[in-house]
Amino acid sequence: MKKILFVSWQVGMGHITRDIAIVKELYRRNPGIDVSWLAHPLACKVLEQEGEAIHPQSIQSADYCLAATKCMNDFNLNVFKYISVSEKAWAKNVELFRKVISNQDFDLIIGDESYEILRALGDKRIELKTKMIVIEDFIGVQAMTKNPIEFLGVYLKNRRLASSPPKLASQVTRFFVGEMDDIPDKTYGLGLPNRREIANKYYNILGHVIRFNPADYTDKATVRKKLGYGKGPLIICATGGMFAGKELLELSAKAYSIVKKEIPGLRMISVCGELYGSKTPDIPKDIEMHSYIHNIYKHYAACDIAIVVGGGSTTIELTALRTPFIFFPLENQFDQQLYVAERIARHGAGIKMRYYETTPEILADAIIKNIGKEAAWPPINANGAEKAAILINQILTNVK
Repeated sequence: MKKILFVSWQVGMGHITRDIAIVKELYRRNPGIDVSWLAHPLACKVLEQEGEAIHPQSIQSADYCLAATKCMNDFNLNVFKYISVSEKAWAKNVELFRKVISNQDFDLIIGDESYEILRALGDKRIELKTKMIVIEDFIGVQAMTKNPIEFLGVYLKNRRLASSPPKLASQVTRFFVGEMDDIPDKTYGLGLPNRREIANKYYNILGHVIRFNPADYTDKATVRKKLGYGKGPLIICATGGMFAGKELLELSAKAYSIVKKEIPGLRMISVCGELYGSKTPDIPKDIEMHSYIHNIYKHYAACDIAIVVGGGSTTIELTALRTPFIFFPLENQFDQQLYVAERIARHGAGIKMRYYETTPEILADAIIKNIGKEAAWPPINANGAEKAAILINQILTNVK
């Protein structure tokens, strides 16, 4: 039996759900594997529901979500403050990782955006006894302001990111979630290599990793019946498991109060995620509030429009389901504002809106114009988990 350690510490639910999708496909192709997870607390809840084996030392993992709450203000994420605040958490998790791999042998290690481990490997603070796969969904960081300090920080970060793939190529195999067109055809910075060229040389391009078969959810009426929904119009508003989003839920609730006057029988369900100590969103009692809905993609398939934070996994799932959706990237979050938004625009899906520019009236108008609207974009390729499983099996085959 091949033993795999899967590290999934990154913020947001999109990481753990795509990781599970890959592992399920791996089980299907190779039942003779044993996967043990090092994950953050919220991810562990999902893993438990999926019947996955959580490593006993996972409980010692530092929670990056808690660090991120210190960097959020009114739907605005200060990314570089987050990087600074996360240093202690990164150091704690690197030490935990070192202890785990020192005390137990694995045939393969997989990490979802395990930048803390990559940095420690590059600095020779840890040594691997086996091959490691790292899954990423963006290549290179971007400055979101004209602050010269931020520009310098971005340059130094990109210089490290650009040097990592060739430096660690003998130890680390890279997977990219998305398509080659999702990688900017530009350099990491002055005097640094081209991002797409680095990706072409050092990354395996998976395509989109989606945890379901979109073909199973084309019949909206059947999906709604299974979930117990009636025939009335339905809106799902969700933070995607993020530590942020209270402001979006409240904005959407105000818009709902306007829209329901125009659309009889309208129903809204809000999903607030953990929100990590934030006050409960101030929303009307006729809106159903949930902290978490397992396999929320089924509810996205059932609804007539979704309103979400602009995370990569959520928006691409909605694109695959061909459900109308409005998404709000976190302010100053380069990945959501640039890479995710450009990816969704390239597919012709979704409506990007800016939180600071959107009033309840503007959002209400967008809902009325798009609720129940038939998707105009073509179906997307959704076999990324299958491709990842094939590549992982190839690596495991070569493990002695």
